[in-house]
Order: sequence, then structure tokens, then C-alpha cells
Amino acid sequence: MAASRITALADVPDDSTVLFRVTDGSDEDREREAILVRSGAAEPDGGAPSNGDGVSCWLNYCQHLTHIKLDKGSGAPMRDGEIVCANHGAYFAAGSGRCTYGPCEGAYLTELEVEIDDGDVYLTDDDYEFVGLGEGKSETLDRTSTSNVEF
Repeated sequence: MAASRITALADVPDDSTVLFRVTDGSDEDREREAILVRSGAAEPDGGAPSNGDGVSCWLNYCQHLTHIKLDKGSGAPMRDGEIVCANHGAYFAAGSGRCTYGPCEGAYLTELEVEIDDGDVYLTDDDYEFVGLGEGKSETLDRTSTSNVEF
């Protein structure tokens, strides 16, 4: 897939994320959400940022429970260079995607490849195609009990 411009590098905040939508190129061509984050020069876990420009891109879900979004539409919270899952308190290193604290410690976010060119961020991942900025369609999850016990 051809590289697609996501946003200007200047529009990627230091203390939050940029939310955008992609399709995964599967037979179902599912739409998914992804986030851009400033990854800085150093990682708390000692790893290097995922790209030399200090911007990383991840699918927008926590590794503890993958139906939970990190960025719910207004930017994911950040603390000391890490993305924070507001639901579980898990911390993910912005540059490596590694969970450094929480119920999924040691797990990694799913990375999408991005590049910086002339001050803009481009999605260059062969497995995903850029759809647009912002939230995707809300998925309704069935949270009813599957138990056969009646109350």
C-alpha cells in the first residue's frame, strides 16, 4: 500500500496521542483505530524509539483486555514518556510499546510503521491503509452473561 499522510509532525503532542483510523487489508477489510505518540529519545525500559524521528504508532488497544481503547477519542493519558491505560493502570513505553507496569507487564502493543517526511507523518505499513483522523465506528460489545444460571 502506498504511504498516506496522517498529520503534521507539529500536531503530534508531547503529552497525549493522535487518534486515527486504518483498514487492515483483510478479506473483511476491518476498520481499526491507531495512535501516534511522541516517543522521545530515550525509553524508560532502555529500548530505543521505534523510529529515529521520535514518533511511534500503535494499534489503539490495551494488551490486558483488547476491547479496551487506550485513546478514547480525546488523547490517551501520558506519564513520564509512557502511555497509560486509564482502565487498568497499565503503562506502555511510548517508543517500544512494551508494558512496563500493570496486568499485562511484558506484553507489547502492536506497531504500525510510520515515517516522517518534510514535517509530516506518513503511514508506511504494508498491512494497513489510512482511512482518516478521529474515532472509528463504535462497536457494540455484548456484555451479557453467558452463564446458564438464572436469577
